[in-house]
Amino acid sequence: MTPPAPKHILLVEDDPDIADLLELHLTDEGHEVDAVDDGDEGLKRALACSYDLIVLDIMLPGTDGFDICRRLRQEKCHTPILMVTAKTEEVDKVLGLELGADDYITKPFSIREVLARVKAIFRRVEVDQEGPSPSDDESPIEFGRLVVEPTKRKVTAEGDTVDLTSKEYELLLLFAQNPGRAYSRQELLDEVWGYQYSGYSHTVNTHINRLRNKIEPDPSSPRYVKTVWGVGYRFAEREELAEQDS
Repeated sequence: MTPPAPKHILLVEDDPDIADLLELHLTDEGHEVDAVDDGDEGLKRALACSYDLIVLDIMLPGTDGFDICRRLRQEKCHTPILMVTAKTEEVDKVLGLELGADDYITKPFSIREVLARVKAIFRRVEVDQEGPSPSDDESPIEFGRLVVEPTKRKVTAEGDTVDLTSKEYELLLLFAQNPGRAYSRQELLDEVWGYQYSGYSHTVNTHINRLRNKIEPDPSSPRYVKTVWGVGYRFAEREELAEQDS
């Protein structure tokens, strides 16, 4: 079995003991690690989008981790981000996820857990890059003027290409492949984010709102992504869309 290729990781952490520990173990795993202890320098390097992963502390001198994550996603840099912080309040975890972090771990942590999270992120990236298996239905999914092309991970609405984040795309693809099915917020968390985000349903609401703003002709009156009161969300069936157009 061919071992996984080594990855290039940016580590942004101002605690020298933690930085040394993480750099040592990530290097032992065969990865190349660039470590910086300042948020401004971390942001500068991260914006180059030349890394396979960014391990990012939140409390940093200069630009903090939240602002770095926000700026990267605004600049359409989709490098995976693993946030690391001493804070344990739910609001911090939710904010990190809403800003586009891929995973989140709090101090104190075991190095084994960090390495497991890193491997899980790389596995998800590899699956995304491989695309659907030959047995999957690869044909475009069309709902009138909204088209999802799984083989290209491309979405168009009203003829224009829609720029979605990884999580927004995964949400839309799940909905489009299962029109009419109602999903609870927890089910969406499990399907798109993974079990470790149990209880953070506010993250789903935020991503749904952003998705609607990008694909809906009128986000205040959604055509595609419907709210199921008391349950969660579902995608409109083709019959509903046809009735709306008639």
